[in-house]
Amino acid sequence: MAEIEIINTDSSNILNYGICGYKSIKREGYPEKISWLKDRFKEGMRIKTLYSEKDGTQGMIEYLPGKYCWRPVEANGYMFIHCIFVGFKGAYKGKGYGTLMLDECIKDAKKDKMHGVAAVTRKGSFMVGKEFFLKNGFKVVDSAPPDFELVAKKFVKKAPDPKFKGGMEKRLEKYAKGLTIIRADQCPYTVKNVKEICDTAKKTYGVKPNIIDLKNYKEAQNSPCAFGTFCIIYNGKIVAHHPISKNRFQNIMNKELK
Repeated sequence: MAEIEIINTDSSNILNYGICGYKSIKREGYPEKISWLKDRFKEGMRIKTLYSEKDGTQGMIEYLPGKYCWRPVEANGYMFIHCIFVGFKGAYKGKGYGTLMLDECIKDAKKDKMHGVAAVTRKGSFMVGKEFFLKNGFKVVDSAPPDFELVAKKFVKKAPDPKFKGGMEKRLEKYAKGLTIIRADQCPYTVKNVKEICDTAKKTYGVKPNIIDLKNYKEAQNSPCAFGTFCIIYNGKIVAHHPISKNRFQNIMNKELK
């Protein structure tokens, strides 16, 4: 076995390598993510795991045909990347492993005769910044509030660009009152975080959140937030656009209630 390799991860071997840094079936969020993935594999989901013989799993990339993506994006004909990350240990960062995994996605997209590859980007936690994609030949093709950008690498010049689905502000109107948390098992971290946020909301602010669990890609594509699989809405305003901790939630609510 090589020092570092990329492994095709599917329902037959995923328990051997873990997912999103989780490997214990007893850890909250892990069983839910595994169950979610098994349904997605039927839709063409692919997971590539960056594996070190010495240190185990050190990264992954998750992608599937754009028709089935869990972001409010129109990307039919494109391969769509949900997430990509490298380096639970710092020694694996900055070594080109991210590009190595991205190349695997590009190869698969070309093999499947797709228009190209697309992804949603944003600065900060939980998403890769656009710079990584730009240096690998992608271009920004659309944007969405507050600072999300959609990037694409096209193989077919005449193909339509992917784009964010319109009407997000309109879809937000139905959450004009109270506290709403929209989530999906696409991100295993949200299981524990949402439980803690709900407990904090009730005990500290006397508010019972309305929890919306997204069950399929169509529901995710009609999210009022460009992240798609998570957001927190308070009285019609999105106060968190990606998964957060209970402490971050408290800081946000304290500002909102001033």
